[in-house]
Amino acid sequence: MVLEAVTLHIRSGQSGEFEAAFNQAQPIIASMEGYISHDLQRCVEVKDQYLLLVRWRTIEDHTVGFRAHPDFAEWKRLLHHFYDPAPVIQHYEQVAGSGV
Repeated sequence: MVLEAVTLHIRSGQSGEFEAAFNQAQPIIASMEGYISHDLQRCVEVKDQYLLLVRWRTIEDHTVGFRAHPDFAEWKRLLHHFYDPAPVIQHYEQVAGSGV
């Protein structure tokens, strides 16, 4: 399993609209080949900041399968205009913890 971790900085004052759009976008990512689960967390200390965690079977399920899928355009249309600056996406493999 690969964990995609993305810190999202939302344009000031648009968090409510972002959360509504994310609720619409969730079925898109959840329908992708290799998708396992996801969590969207709102930062307690920093207003308009979120952490998106997506678990994929392989990194290619995200970087190739999801990004090349025709439905990715709708994902982008719903969400990408909220980000400022553009998010940095990183992928992780678990090496310790209760899930190993």
